[in-house]
Amino acid sequence: MPLLVCSTTALPLSGHAQTQAPAPALAATVVTATRTEADPLAVPASVERIDGDALRLGRAQVNISEALGTVPGLQARERQNYAQDVQISMRGFGTRATFGIRGLRLYVDGIPATQPDGQGQLSHVDLASAERIEVLRGPFSALYGNSSGGVLQVFTEEGRGAPRLRLDTAAGSDGLLRFGAKVSGNTGPNDSGVGYVVSASRFSTDGYREHSEARRLLANAKLTLRPHEDGKLTLVANRVVLPKADDPLGLSRAQWQANPRGVDPAALRFDTRKNMDQTQAGLVYEHYLSEAHALQATLYGGQRGTTQFQSIPVAVQDNPRHPGGVIDLDRDYAGADLRWTWRTELADAPLSVVAGLAYDGLREDRRGYANFVGSTLGVQGALRRNERNRVNNFDKYLQADWRVTQHWTVNAGLRHSRVRFDSQDRYVVGVNPDDSGQARYGATLPVVGASFAITESLRVYASVGKGFETPTLNELSYRPDQQPGLNFGLQPARSKSVEAGLKHRSAALGEWTAAVFRTCTEDEIVTSTVNGRSTAQNAGKTRRNGLELAWEQRHLQHLRTQVAATFLDARYRDGANAGARLPGLAKSSLYASAGWVPPQGWRAGADWRALSRVMVNDANSDAAAGYGVLGLYTGYAARLGSWQLEGFVRADNLLDKRYAGSVIVNEGNSRFFEPAPGRNWLVGLSATLPL
Repeated sequence: MPLLVCSTTALPLSGHAQTQAPAPALAATVVTATRTEADPLAVPASVERIDGDALRLGRAQVNISEALGTVPGLQARERQNYAQDVQISMRGFGTRATFGIRGLRLYVDGIPATQPDGQGQLSHVDLASAERIEVLRGPFSALYGNSSGGVLQVFTEEGRGAPRLRLDTAAGSDGLLRFGAKVSGNTGPNDSGVGYVVSASRFSTDGYREHSEARRLLANAKLTLRPHEDGKLTLVANRVVLPKADDPLGLSRAQWQANPRGVDPAALRFDTRKNMDQTQAGLVYEHYLSEAHALQATLYGGQRGTTQFQSIPVAVQDNPRHPGGVIDLDRDYAGADLRWTWRTELADAPLSVVAGLAYDGLREDRRGYANFVGSTLGVQGALRRNERNRVNNFDKYLQADWRVTQHWTVNAGLRHSRVRFDSQDRYVVGVNPDDSGQARYGATLPVVGASFAITESLRVYASVGKGFETPTLNELSYRPDQQPGLNFGLQPARSKSVEAGLKHRSAALGEWTAAVFRTCTEDEIVTSTVNGRSTAQNAGKTRRNGLELAWEQRHLQHLRTQVAATFLDARYRDGANAGARLPGLAKSSLYASAGWVPPQGWRAGADWRALSRVMVNDANSDAAAGYGVLGLYTGYAARLGSWQLEGFVRADNLLDKRYAGSVIVNEGNSRFFEPAPGRNWLVGLSATLPL
């Protein structure tokens, strides 16, 4: 579904985006969060944009969580564990993920980073060449289909201007070391030729905790050209290799209090770890047939291989029907999307209609092995599972944006999504029966919203819609009773959401937004982890009530301040845990920052992040305490001949606060806590040279 993206067509950022000074006043941009171009002030949805300078300035450019604190309603928690992915949730969706990202739709340059079963990952994101990140929350995110509790999209820059080379490096605490290189430009005058951006990086760390060493290699390329005046072709390709990432596992409260840099002994006994490699490519063609009609077509495909060693006890694996403690996955995936846009008038008012078809397919070869040979642990042993799984979705969508009057705008959409799971069991040995099976899920998802201009700078809006989320293949693959076969008893979660808010933009007060929302879900999918293995089940009804506030202002040309606050009350409504808070979620969060960032000379900034306590399980029997951490950076930018040179020094958790950076929800051995680093430092240098 690479066409179903939020995009911005504001003035492009230059290749030196990180050196550009903010404009004296906030400028209006154009977004297509509802697939029609509009000022975000007029869109009846919560939409945020993070520009490339904020992603890179004073940062290691390693984890996407580094710069997501500015988005209200979004919690991105750094796990200090590269064998897992960053833990991202939006309005309470996505917290159950023990690895990977669930419940959210992810895209990178229009290519889905969420596969058709709803599981996603962002390890292939190249922050060094990212132009912007866009985040869509609320009812309109359901227009992206399965598992769209929110939508996060990364766009890399397009090649513009004269050729240039950028080299950068960063080094920090715990052996962090990153090297990167990027070449970009356009072969024609006035960007009329082929635009190109090619980047590569190498990252390594010893890890804050024992047994958390990791290495990662990343390459990304983006080519753009115009074969004719009314057409544009974009080619994107990337590759990421994780040769090895040690997994220190979570800690119990006693272990954490005794030694936050320690590791659970099971991680050392079984040498818990992960390796992964992924290669993918995508092609987007846009053709403007006339002023009223446009077509856009996208094709993409890729391959991902993953091997993960877990800490499942030998006594448990000795059960002849157990799938083993080593997971070996090979995934081939591909998809296509075709979209038509029609701009016309209805009752003398502008009307835009978008219709499209989307198909995504995944073939997975899943093998399981024992995590021991004889008395030797942490090595690949006998084959215990072998199956081929297929997942595909076929979606149809129709949307309309009607600017009824100068004050009123109405948006509506309808999406029909159908997801198919098929599993062929190839390991029918001894007492292991044939566990082949299939499941079909479907939903029709309507959304409607309206925006009213109280004044030129102030808008009020409201929207309502339905959403649904199927189980992922990983959640279907392991049954709560520890028996083999797929967990086809799982049902998709279905939700209803309503949102209302205010949006304001002016030179005097900056840009601020306020939104209230409620989401009610039936058959909420929850996970629990026992003996190192996560399983899923339906937990009944839940409700999420929330308030989001954001403010941004630019003063004195180079001074920028930002505040984002979230209040979220997410609870079970029935069952054994009725009234309990959903685990993994902070009831309140706050981000505040101020930075002085001129294009040349000295720069400095500070940010404060605070989170209230987080429950670790459905029973609410324990919690990670709330915390507040302070970060500071300073740097200098200068021109030396034709070179642009930049350097910075950053310190995080300046007050050396001890806290849990994230939690493992419902961990069966009570190893809930993933400690965050104490006071840590980072230094970075970069040089850009025209070629």
